[in-house]
Amino acid sequence: MILLPFSVFSQTGGENSFALLNLTYNARSAGLGGNFISVFDKDINMGISNPSLCNTKMNKQISFNSGILSGNINYGALGYGYNIKNIGTLVSYIKYVNYGKLIRTDINGVSDGTFSPFEMIIGTSFGKELNPRISIGGSVNFLYSQLEIYNSFGASIDFSGTYHNNDKNMLITILAKNIGYQFDPFVSGNRFPLPLEIQAAVSYKVKYAPFRFTLLGHNLNKWDISYNDPNIQPTIDQLTGDTIPIPKISFFEKLGRHFSYQLEVFVSKNIDLRIGFDYHRRKELALESRPGLSGFSFGLGLNFDKFSLDYGFMIYSRSGFNNLITLSTQLDKWRK
Repeated sequence: MILLPFSVFSQTGGENSFALLNLTYNARSAGLGGNFISVFDKDINMGISNPSLCNTKMNKQISFNSGILSGNINYGALGYGYNIKNIGTLVSYIKYVNYGKLIRTDINGVSDGTFSPFEMIIGTSFGKELNPRISIGGSVNFLYSQLEIYNSFGASIDFSGTYHNNDKNMLITILAKNIGYQFDPFVSGNRFPLPLEIQAAVSYKVKYAPFRFTLLGHNLNKWDISYNDPNIQPTIDQLTGDTIPIPKISFFEKLGRHFSYQLEVFVSKNIDLRIGFDYHRRKELALESRPGLSGFSFGLGLNFDKFSLDYGFMIYSRSGFNNLITLSTQLDKWRK
């Protein structure tokens, strides 16, 4: 109920500041559709995505993440976890987006050198287990964006709660993220809201089979997340002369856009396979004539004695995709 006043201003894109808050920064999440918030294990990237997943297994674990987008844009994250005895677990992190060199021109299009836009997030997640099945958590993020001569500064917080039942191999979690404010806008007087979002997920590990299924609900604070083109106008049927109204999205179509589907397959103790599907991403980005595998994502996890290596591949459309690599290790293991 506290979050309801904020939901009025929510959007799915194009009208918010600090869009880098919604990027997928680790390969495990990328392989499962982009928003993976429902596993209570030692992976500190889960604690970064969902603070209520921070736990003692993440103590002294460090993770390096790197992603490559089109146009030589690269981004990534560095995270480190540590446990505070009798208090809880902290995971500190830095996220960044480097847009490379862009050409600066004057009003006539004449080149005037280059510039290098850069954005970053510095934050900390804190999680505490209230009892063996319930945990809560919160994150604080400081946001900075530098685009040529324009700079912006802001801050955001996340809140989450998780119920995990190891006996039934089930986990339920809810996350409210990107609650914040743009303190210093790029242009005075042009302040925009942050991309507030509420997510919820349920995961289930099959007891006698190597599968974990997850159903994720995203953008739950906004019912209609479809794009409505303001330029579309009613047309006239050339044969009958009747007016053809603008197509409307059905109730079930709007409902379906809120869900992502995720599957992990534990091939062995050392190998994990992942697949995800985001229906909303497919409907928004797939080419009408050749949709292909738009909205799908695939991943691979390799677990070794001293470190783990993950790869994620997200498909936006036939002309755009994303690759992420994550290297994680627990520093204590290298001292033995």
